[in-house]
Amino acid sequence: MRSQVVKVLLAGRLPYGVGLRLQKALANRHHQHTDETANTLVLLEHEPVYTVGIRDKRYTEKDESKLRSFGAEFWRTNRGGLITFHGPGQLVAYPVLDLKQFHTSIRWYVQQVERMVIRVCAEFGIKAETSPDTGVWVGDRKICAIGIHGSRYITTHGLALNCNTDLKWFDHIVPCGIEGKGVTSISRELDMNVTFLDVLPIFRNAFSDQFECELIEYPLGEASQLLRDARRST
Repeated sequence: MRSQVVKVLLAGRLPYGVGLRLQKALANRHHQHTDETANTLVLLEHEPVYTVGIRDKRYTEKDESKLRSFGAEFWRTNRGGLITFHGPGQLVAYPVLDLKQFHTSIRWYVQQVERMVIRVCAEFGIKAETSPDTGVWVGDRKICAIGIHGSRYITTHGLALNCNTDLKWFDHIVPCGIEGKGVTSISRELDMNVTFLDVLPIFRNAFSDQFECELIEYPLGEASQLLRDARRST
């Protein structure tokens, strides 16, 4: 029996800052216990962007300028993890959940996310696994980056699964700060083009099964208003 309901918000392709504001608005509803409060799974692609986590102090303004020169944005964030890239061809998922309604453990939550991504990969015939390093891997190649933030058991940030991402973007960084390891995508592993839209239904099913929840669509009018508000500059 699936006791929890999670609303799915398909946000399209967004600049990273818009995605941050969208997450903040959804998390604030939980913290403020408004009438609109809902566990939400935001699914989107980002415009090209490099992001660093809260502990990653190594990237100087010079490094930032260099990365921006390749045509990507650069953001310092409050998520866990080190530097990574987000861009077209990557399924980015931001579950904004109240873990008190699931299991009050951040470690449990991260493990559930990892297992869910491994299930998605298995559906495509790809053997993925965890390692002592963060994320989900195929051998020594990372296929999915994970970086989360929890505040009073409300989750933000999430995961980025490479579908048919242009992996050359990763050549400019040491992905997630891990030397000697590479990145891969579902498309590269299968030697065929697998898009965000191809992966989306499989991802949704895996999320529903792993978190034992029912996924329903966000009401169109409310989703449109959230996205309009998030697009407004702060």
